[in-house]
Amino acid sequence: MPEAFTLVIGTRRFSSWSLRPYLALKAAGARFAEVEIALRQPDTKQRILAWSPSGKVPLLIHGEVKVWDSLAICEYLAELFPAAGLWPADPVARAVARAVSAEMHAGFPALRNACPMDLVEPTPLAELPPEVAQDAARIRAVWNDCRARFGAGGPFLFGRFSVADAMYAPVVTRFTSYGLPQDAVSQAYCDAIWALPAMREWANACRPDSA
Repeated sequence: MPEAFTLVIGTRRFSSWSLRPYLALKAAGARFAEVEIALRQPDTKQRILAWSPSGKVPLLIHGEVKVWDSLAICEYLAELFPAAGLWPADPVARAVARAVSAEMHAGFPALRNACPMDLVEPTPLAELPPEVAQDAARIRAVWNDCRARFGAGGPFLFGRFSVADAMYAPVVTRFTSYGLPQDAVSQAYCDAIWALPAMREWANACRPDSA
């Protein structure tokens, strides 16, 4: 199969789903090109459909293969690059990593709706709606549990960087942008995510003066 990949993404400032496979590709050491499609424009859907059968981003293209879901892309990369350790080697840790990744993929609607990812204009919440506070509390609980049980080998949820961290990285930006409550463990975890060179590259590319 070809070595090169193409990742079709939405506007970096807003596209939390696109950030996830970007981080996974970087962690895998894969060579890839990017196609960025501006979101929230009249022709956005049409432009995405020219690439992606689902009409959504991200999309990973690898030769004749197209994968159009963030978590599925990460799973595909984990299989292609086993040495990257995108899932924990221990079966129990791996099962938990998959569970918390799937929970992130499918859950937390209140937080998503009230606090969409925006890497340019942080807007701390004057008041935290109860349903958002509940989502944030559950996320902190996930982070604390994973760090306590599996995080001895590094600063991430399962020690070294994994798909689980790629899935939660956009939520880290929300905790920062909206000033969501933190504890010592969650703050340290957020700091570790922000310290990733790939995370800084993505954030820096969002700046209006980056062009």
